[in-house]
Amino acid sequence: MIVTLTANPSLDRTISLDAPLSRGDVHRAVQVTVEPGGKGINVARVVHYAGHPAHAVLPADPSDPILRGLDDLGLPYLNVPLPQPVRTNLTLTEPDGTTTKINEPGPTLSPAVTEALARLLVLESERADWVVLSGSLPPGVPSNWYVELVRALRPWGCRIAVDTSDAPLLALAAEFADAAPDLIKPNSEELAQLTGTDAAALEAAARAGDVSASVAAAQSLVARGVGAVLVTLGAAGAVLATAEGAWRAVPPPITVRSTVGAGDSSVAGYVLADTRGLPPAERLRLAVAYGSAAASLAGTQLPRPDQINTAQVEVSPLV
Repeated sequence: MIVTLTANPSLDRTISLDAPLSRGDVHRAVQVTVEPGGKGINVARVVHYAGHPAHAVLPADPSDPILRGLDDLGLPYLNVPLPQPVRTNLTLTEPDGTTTKINEPGPTLSPAVTEALARLLVLESERADWVVLSGSLPPGVPSNWYVELVRALRPWGCRIAVDTSDAPLLALAAEFADAAPDLIKPNSEELAQLTGTDAAALEAAARAGDVSASVAAAQSLVARGVGAVLVTLGAAGAVLATAEGAWRAVPPPITVRSTVGAGDSSVAGYVLADTRGLPPAERLRLAVAYGSAAASLAGTQLPRPDQINTAQVEVSPLV
């Protein structure tokens, strides 16, 4: 089973526009969708669609619409009651796939709710192959909370993935000596935050076909104790570094319609491949196939197995 934590869940409202976004103008919506979201919930949804057991852990009032949305999807969840509604995030997608997101900060979590979430997560981890900690932390939660959770989960023997950014990511990196996850999934900006490199330079080099700087940065994190570093590079694909080596994957040709959930889908693809006992190169292949499939879907749609194209993902080992 794969368990995900979404400390700052959301109702994701996506508006698809019929023309490029222009500030100050009136726009027409082609489509509007509202779905339960948040990075951990997205991972759990993709895993669930693949037919693998998944449980989502989140804070939400029993009457909150987000739980009704999860019920409609058939996704099992465990919630800690929250006396406030979860946040609503707005996504605007343009015809060429350009995505603009406006995320609310989310309700403040009390120490009691934060502790109850941690307790529930640890109890669920006893049955889990992977526990995925994803997304931003809401107001009221200390930036080093993921550090505490990794330490609390480690004795239970599950593998741990963390996908976050900014202060929570830097707090985790400061404690890699005894709180290094089995997987982190930075994009180029987050990799730069972790290693002091330049995000724009990493992206430019990757677009030109040179991922050596990204690989070197990822390998430096493996040397600090992280089990695997999956670096997503958008249209340039992704690289994976582990103690066994490094690999690059080039995605299949797609028409980008929305980048919402692409990184979360990549995480889901990786952990699904790992539960199937696949080697690192094939974990990377499935991660990129899932991320690319998500980017080809409109709005906040997430990919299902029949939409995954692994055959056209090119994976090569790197020295």
